[in-house]
Amino acid sequence: MLTIENVNLHYGAAQALRNVSLTAEMGRITCVLGRNGVGKSSLLRAVTGQHPISGGTISFGGDKLDGLAPYGRAKRGVGYVPQGREIFPLLTVRENLETGFAPLPRNDRNIPDEIFSLFPVLQTMLSRRGGDLSGGQQQQLAIGRAMVTRPKILVLDEPTEGIQPSIIKDIGRAIRYLRDSTGMAILLVEQYLDFCRELADKVYIMDRGVIVHEGEAETLDTPEARRHLTV
Repeated sequence: MLTIENVNLHYGAAQALRNVSLTAEMGRITCVLGRNGVGKSSLLRAVTGQHPISGGTISFGGDKLDGLAPYGRAKRGVGYVPQGREIFPLLTVRENLETGFAPLPRNDRNIPDEIFSLFPVLQTMLSRRGGDLSGGQQQQLAIGRAMVTRPKILVLDEPTEGIQPSIIKDIGRAIRYLRDSTGMAILLVEQYLDFCRELADKVYIMDRGVIVHEGEAETLDTPEARRHLTV
């Protein structure tokens, strides 16, 4: 289980996270929602080690992640799908997937067949450059790259952003499959309310760097939750 306790995060003098606490349990999908600029991506940067926290603790499976570099967290089982995908446009699909080998022992450095079962298009495009793929295909590639690392928790930052509806459905099925078949924890930041409503087991809503709502997925339809999600 991922446990975040009273975490603060600053960019210079600006405070992005204020005493944020949440848990992401194994075998469950935890979704964090909120308007633009409320601290959702900053929370994931804190979890993955992309930006240091200025207070609080982050632990996974009972081990503290505080102070570990991103590659150290990857070795502990934290897989990350960043906002905007950040695939390598000049590398082939195969080479992009192989960048996930870095935190793995040498005998585990292979691409799991499961990735091609979930995203068959990637297998047909292994020799294509990442930059030649559509936005939806790049998103599938980014998820596949994270899966190569054999994560115990998969952290996704707005995986539906700029993606066509048919691919959104494929991504939703893949996330649900990973939860049900592997028992991994999934922490998902999203603005697409219907996507979270369909997938999430538990939801948190952020506003101005603070958690303002916590509950099961069905609580997204309460007036309290909607008040923090409307523009």
